[in-house]
Amino acid sequence: MAEQLTGLADDRALLGRTSTAERVSDILRSRIAEGYFPPGTRLSEDAIGGALGVSRNTLREAFRLLTHERLLVHELNRGVFVRVLAVEDVEDIYRVRTLVECAVVRGLGEPPYALDGLADAVAEGQLATQENDWKTLGTANIHFHRELVALAGSERTDELMRSVFAELRLAFHVVDDPRRLHEPYLARNREILRALQAGDRRGAERLLRTYLADSLERVVEVYRRRVGEDGAC
Repeated sequence: MAEQLTGLADDRALLGRTSTAERVSDILRSRIAEGYFPPGTRLSEDAIGGALGVSRNTLREAFRLLTHERLLVHELNRGVFVRVLAVEDVEDIYRVRTLVECAVVRGLGEPPYALDGLADAVAEGQLATQENDWKTLGTANIHFHRELVALAGSERTDELMRSVFAELRLAFHVVDDPRRLHEPYLARNREILRALQAGDRRGAERLLRTYLADSLERVVEVYRRRVGEDGAC
């Protein structure tokens, strides 16, 4: 916990003079997504509040916001914990991803499309693969799909999927073989990018739908083995 708090203290400067619960929740959301606080971790109000230099009330409001986003859970008389997903949660996350991501691609309209963000995410994943950095590859894959959603040009959709992708990372953090989980999808990201570069949004949607179905099967297989049906580590 000491190492996590040291890193969290570095984020204190991000708060500036306008220390708000929303900004604190942004910091904690990022740290949870990065795995600083793995699923099942109890979050200490005193330790985290001290590291960030915020009041107990501000921190509690940030906790409340992240609980609403399903990243944290409050257990009576025990405290606040980073949520451990159940298998049905993982399945629901992929259901939402398929609905939203495929709809975004289907609704793109006429090419050309603004694909620089997607290309950058593919390059990020390629570099991570060359360095055998599988955790960073997982992050690059999330960046790819976040940029894909951004093609819709909708702040509301971006906000919705930000929470969905953060929840997805909770599942990734309990997987014991990130290379097996993430490596196969770099090439598939590249295929989707190439289809969109060619203006073939229908082909890109077919690739994406198959991609998400295969990813769901793989993640659920590994996740069920690691945490069980009820999300108990």
